[in-house]
Amino acid sequence: MDRNGLFALLEAERATHRDRNPRSLAQFAGADHLFTGVPMTWMANWAGNFPLAMAGARGARITDVDGHTYVDFALGDTGAMAGHSPGAVVDAIRNRVDTLGGITAMLPSEDAEWVAADLARRFGLPQWSFALSATDANRWALRLARLVTGRSKILVFSYCYHGSVDETVVVAGPDDTTVSRPGNVGPAVDPSTTTVAVEFNDLDAVARALATGEIAAILTEPALTNIGIVAPADGFLSGLRSLCDETGTLLMIDETHTLSAGPGGCTAAWGLDPDIVTMGKAIAGGIPIGAFGLRAELAERILALVSEQDADIVDVGGIGGTLAGNALSMAAARATLEYVLTDEAFARMDALSVRLTQQVEASIDRHGVPWSVTRLGARSEYRFCSPAPVNGTESHLANDPDLDEYLHLFMSNRGVLITPFHNMVLMCPDTTEADVDLHGVLFDQAVALLVG
Repeated sequence: MDRNGLFALLEAERATHRDRNPRSLAQFAGADHLFTGVPMTWMANWAGNFPLAMAGARGARITDVDGHTYVDFALGDTGAMAGHSPGAVVDAIRNRVDTLGGITAMLPSEDAEWVAADLARRFGLPQWSFALSATDANRWALRLARLVTGRSKILVFSYCYHGSVDETVVVAGPDDTTVSRPGNVGPAVDPSTTTVAVEFNDLDAVARALATGEIAAILTEPALTNIGIVAPADGFLSGLRSLCDETGTLLMIDETHTLSAGPGGCTAAWGLDPDIVTMGKAIAGGIPIGAFGLRAELAERILALVSEQDADIVDVGGIGGTLAGNALSMAAARATLEYVLTDEAFARMDALSVRLTQQVEASIDRHGVPWSVTRLGARSEYRFCSPAPVNGTESHLANDPDLDEYLHLFMSNRGVLITPFHNMVLMCPDTTEADVDLHGVLFDQAVALLVG
């Protein structure tokens, strides 16, 4: 690729971004009391040096303060997988707030058992507890894993993503060492004291780590996501299950992003057999939520140890938060699961993702660029390497920030949004074939300009 040509294209797209979005720029520049100019620091990570400012959103569309409407394939980095403000969820929220009354009260609502039962049906684990984010669900479940196993460490995969859980912001170093992931902010302790990191798809490395007898749980996504989709090799996930069984280690599957695989995520779609499942974001239609599910026998062991060791899971022991499981989140989750993220919706979303992936593959082949695209149900991601990466480090090394920014700006300047910090394109129930085809046309045009 001609890098000078890329830089010229990128500068042109940056200029267009500035010129067409004066109100977004003014809002960002005038945010004197917002640290980094946004309410949450990663919101500043959009291409073009300033983020678009949202005026409103509905279904698969976002409108910014400059009056531009976009087809949204970012969907809140899966938080809006159900689409923006789905009608059933809005009705449930209004009913909870206006008619029934009560947003949070530290009391269970009827919706909570319905949601837990539906998650049990979808994922095959019978006992559930709720949080306000997948980060909290992972953090709390890891505490329970250490409690029940009496072991101090966890195993994760290099360049994994499990929210801001301290133990997981790590990568594999040389000679089976574990080090902080580049950019890790103020780790409380040396991460090698809490975590072992190995490469995804490397069962031999997993076996060596578990042989020490110090690993309480493996925490993994069924396929890596936020570093680009890295699919599991044949036999890898079943191999993890076998190694866990052999060593008394718990297998913990994080389905926060991989829910895109279907109504029960990869756990149901691929017939996985975890001890613990965690999730968040998508299951409440945009209202904050997290959840973790437990095997029946594991739940029983935890409760027995709570009694024997006087472990505090109801107050200050580090499990739970005042707003977790609140009535509003539960109402939103029930409406999302019952009426929005249904089997039928996932079938449509999956078919649209197939269509988009085929279009991207055709453009890659037509223009001869050494890229790849991987699909996980309703979600697709392209990487700037070929063949597709087999572990997190390979996917990380395929990063090209300038190329990312060019593609993202080319899309957004023409009415399409994809996820800002990786090339994720996600379907929601309101996405249409026309939306997918627009992405396909723009992707092809952007690549054509690159190759000249």
